[in-house]
Amino acid sequence: MSDKYDVVIVGGGLAGLTSAAYLSRDGYRTLLVEQSDETGGLVHTFWHRGYAFDAGIRAFENSGILFPMLRDLGLTVECLPNPVSIGIMNEWTKLHTRASLEDYQDMLTRVFPANTSDIQRLTDSIEATMGYMDVLYGIDNPLFMARPPSMEYLTKTLLPWLLKYRVAISKVGKLVEPVQHYLDRLTDNRALVDMVTQHFFKNTPAFFALSYFSLYLDYCYPKGGTGVLPQRLTEFVQAHNGTIMTDEAVTELDATNRQIRTSRQQAYEYAKLVWAADQKTLYRVLKGPSSQQISRQRDAVNSAKGSDSVLSVFLEVNLDAAYFEDKCGPHAFYTASPVGLSSLPAWSALDSTNQLLQDWVSRYLELTTYEISCPVLRDPALAPDGKTGVIVSTLMDYELTRTMELAGTYEAFKDACSRKIVQVLTASIFPDLAGHIESTLCATPLTIRRMTGNSEGAITGWAFVNAALPAESRLERMSHAIYTPIPNVYQCGQWSFSPSGLPVSILTGKLASDAVHKSLRR
Repeated sequence: MSDKYDVVIVGGGLAGLTSAAYLSRDGYRTLLVEQSDETGGLVHTFWHRGYAFDAGIRAFENSGILFPMLRDLGLTVECLPNPVSIGIMNEWTKLHTRASLEDYQDMLTRVFPANTSDIQRLTDSIEATMGYMDVLYGIDNPLFMARPPSMEYLTKTLLPWLLKYRVAISKVGKLVEPVQHYLDRLTDNRALVDMVTQHFFKNTPAFFALSYFSLYLDYCYPKGGTGVLPQRLTEFVQAHNGTIMTDEAVTELDATNRQIRTSRQQAYEYAKLVWAADQKTLYRVLKGPSSQQISRQRDAVNSAKGSDSVLSVFLEVNLDAAYFEDKCGPHAFYTASPVGLSSLPAWSALDSTNQLLQDWVSRYLELTTYEISCPVLRDPALAPDGKTGVIVSTLMDYELTRTMELAGTYEAFKDACSRKIVQVLTASIFPDLAGHIESTLCATPLTIRRMTGNSEGAITGWAFVNAALPAESRLERMSHAIYTPIPNVYQCGQWSFSPSGLPVSILTGKLASDAVHKSLRR
């Protein structure tokens, strides 16, 4: 037996939910299939002993996409301020406005006084990139506006913006080289470069990394935690007669007969399908017509590597939120040592059973940059009175954690990482931390892989180290990112466009829904 749907959407992250929301609103019989037991993917908040922890993304950036989407769908998500701080050793910069860039420059100068002119060139580059990003996200994305737009909007808003956009996009196109290479031309101080880049993925394009100063100023936090957003979208889909099936993985996609089969031995037929999940899974489960295009794309996907991943420690701390407000604020990026990760050799040359590898991990955790998030400092309801939930994350190589798993030392590795991170933070910015921890949870790239199905535990699609990306990466061609060589199958989400993130997931989800709507309407 099989159920027939106008549209089947595979993957219940933000991209899949966005597509499902629009298609169900348009009246199509819509089914969303999600392998996890709840929707949201890496946008997820979980509760443990009265503490709320964001398991994936720690805050949202609007980028002219999130808020227009919410307004267009009539959804209400109360967003709270999310000030960001950047710290190195005992030096801190709190980002409030664009003028905070001067404070950031002063902080870097205090840490690296011999590199004053280099730091000036760096901040000049950041300021220029901020200008480009102000243009790119200078208006609400028209994709989420009522159609047709008014003549006044076209002449006074959209057309003037398009002229600026063409100039900005040409400038951005010159900043696609890895940010490390770009900054190496500004300074020969590798530690200085590390302080700017080591919380970005390896080979992150320069424009993307340098634009983050703008994005930090754009951050907001939904009241109730980041998981409120997928919850609202899920409720919207169900209110518009869309069907959402969780804890059900797709095991076969029969593109010839337009049918999927799931881990529960169910079959569902579709007129159109939107794939909003892991791309390697798509081509692994695909059955049906073959073509040179499909074969080429399958080979490209299978040979490519997913993006970097993270290790996160979730701390339940018997200290009042004011303690952390004074030290780092609600959301911070902190580096305890100015030495930089470039001073470390590659871990892959070390034996996983050797003490040298354990020493390497320990040293890595001393030098790396941490993202620190305290949900209760945005929303007081997200922790017990007088206590604080603290999320501490750092980039972590999937292959390293996989090596630990194969060696049988994975649990010991997690425990050692948790202890070391607490030690580093206690010795630097939180001197009272170690003595006030009630409970500790740890998630690794393997956790992310199991939770989301993402290859290599990737958190933003494809790695920048790939020689060739199996996805569109040109901003001016993002509308083409949703097409696949598979008949009647579209794609969206972090694997469809690079670099990706929350706004890209929402935008490609909307683009895919529009393409499906246009095709079915014919």
